[in-house]
Amino acid sequence: MTESDTKSRIVAAAAHLLRTSGARAVTTRAVAQEAGVPPPTIFRLFGDKDGLLEAVAELVLADYVATKAATAAGENGDPVQDLCAAWREHIAFNVANPDVFLLLVNPTRLQRSSATGTGVEVLQRRVARIAAAGLLKVSETRAVDMIQAAGSGAVLTLLSQPAEQRDPELAEVLLDAVLDQILTTTPAPPDSEPVALAVAVRAALPRFPALSDAERTLLSEWLTRTIGELTASASDAPPEPPRRA
Repeated sequence: MTESDTKSRIVAAAAHLLRTSGARAVTTRAVAQEAGVPPPTIFRLFGDKDGLLEAVAELVLADYVATKAATAAGENGDPVQDLCAAWREHIAFNVANPDVFLLLVNPTRLQRSSATGTGVEVLQRRVARIAAAGLLKVSETRAVDMIQAAGSGAVLTLLSQPAEQRDPELAEVLLDAVLDQILTTTPAPPDSEPVALAVAVRAALPRFPALSDAERTLLSEWLTRTIGELTASASDAPPEPPRRA
């Protein structure tokens, strides 16, 4: 058996223990017995128990993200409804797999998690579809960041509470709040907000056949700069005074 095969066998054994008994059951002795290898092999291949747990979390998340990517690839309906469905699935997965979520929510681990990176790419594609439909009033980057922040916050809050005390509507309320901040009420017409127009045009650039790759890249850079400046100007503007009836 190759070292790669041994490593896969150990990760699979640890993943089985994680799913059936939780993170506390994933001890080096238990994993070694489950995988049929000497305990020192685990330390040689993974460094320590944390290294093994991180590899297990990555495996579980990678399987989930692969399914999510396949689903996203086949979506061709309402992009907002597709995003909402994916949000609910994401919250449910993380609440059902708290050990995986808590292991990978650490910023350092997030940065080196390829499965997390793939998951973000799937979210970016979903947001790009919304932008291409002219329904986004902030930059795609800001929309992705807001969705991620709200999702992680919702899961952390839910996991910090006893299951019987969790607010079943919390995630939906947060989703509504985010959508209210990032979406326009209707597709961007010619006289709509400049940010929505710029975001929609940038999202549609791949469908402009008359442009060369260099021209498309340059126009994307101009639009990105414009979106950033418009967004900054809007956030710096004083609030409008209340209207009298």
